[in-house]
Amino acid sequence: MLDRLDAFTQWFDSHAGTNNLDEENDQSVDWVRCIPFVALHLGCFAVFWVGWSWPAVFIAFFLYFIRMFAITGFYHRYFSHRAFKTSRFFQFVFAVIGASAIQRGPIWWASYHRLHHKYSDTEKDIHSPRQSGFWRSHMFWFMGKSNFSTKKELISDFMRYPELRWLDRFDVVIPILFATGIIAVGDYMSINMPEWGVTGSQLFVWGFLISTIFLFHGTCSTNSLAHKFGSRRYVTGDDSRNNFWVALITLGEGWHNNHHHYPNSVRQGFYWWELDITYLILNFMSRIGIVWDLKSVPEKALRSSLISEKR
Repeated sequence: MLDRLDAFTQWFDSHAGTNNLDEENDQSVDWVRCIPFVALHLGCFAVFWVGWSWPAVFIAFFLYFIRMFAITGFYHRYFSHRAFKTSRFFQFVFAVIGASAIQRGPIWWASYHRLHHKYSDTEKDIHSPRQSGFWRSHMFWFMGKSNFSTKKELISDFMRYPELRWLDRFDVVIPILFATGIIAVGDYMSINMPEWGVTGSQLFVWGFLISTIFLFHGTCSTNSLAHKFGSRRYVTGDDSRNNFWVALITLGEGWHNNHHHYPNSVRQGFYWWELDITYLILNFMSRIGIVWDLKSVPEKALRSSLISEKR
C-alpha cells in the first residue's frame, strides 16, 4: 500500500519514496507511476474528435523543433557533456524549455546519460539494445523502479544549483503550465481568429500531446535505433552507429558513432555533409554571446580509431 501511495505521489514530487527503492536491482515497471505516460499516448487518439488545421500542425512542428533543440543542445550536449558554456540565466531558460518535453528534469536526464556513456552496451548500461532488447532500450528502461531517482553522484557539478534541483524534483510543474498555456492560446485564436479553425482542445492535442509524443520517441530513437542500424566510422567499444534518419528527426543526434568516439564535442556531425542542426544553432548562439567556449573535435581524433566500414 505504501509503494502505491509513493507511486501516486511521485506524479507531483519525483523524490517521494525514492529512499525506499532498491537502487541496484529493482528494474520492474511501476505502472502506477507511469499512468500519465500511457495517458499521453492514448490522448493522441483525440485527434479524431478535434480534427486538424494548418496552424495547429505548424505550432505542433514548431514546439517539436524548439523543445528537441533544448533536449539535444542543452540536456545532452550541455548538461550531460559540458560541450560549451553559458550563463546561469540561459542555463535555466533552456532547462525549463527542455522540462516542457516531459523527459523530466535536466539533472535526472543528464545523470542517466552519463551512466550510459560510462557503461555503454555493457551489462551495466540500462538502455542497451544488446543487453536488454529493443523496446526496453527505447523506453521501458525509465519505467523501472530503480531508475526514478537521480544518479546524484554522476551529476554533482549541476546539483549545486537550487533552481535545477527544483526542476528535477517537481518535474510535472512545467509541463502543466505549458499545456495550460497551449489551451489558452488555442482559445484566444478561436475567439479572435475564427477563420483559422483552431480551438483550445485542438491545439492541446496537436501542440502538446502529438508534438510531445513524437518528441519523446524521436529522442529515444538515439538509444535504440542508433545502436542497431547505421554505419560505423570509429572503433568505440560499443554498438553506436551513425544514422542519417535519426540525425534528421533529432536535429543531429543520429551521428551517434561520432558522438561515442568523442563525446565532448559540441558538433556530432563531424563533416560538412553530416547535417547537425543543433550545432548550427549553437554556433549561431555563440556568435551573439548566448553560449561560448564550444568544444570542437581535435584533428587527431578525427583520424584515430577508424574502421574500414563504409561511411
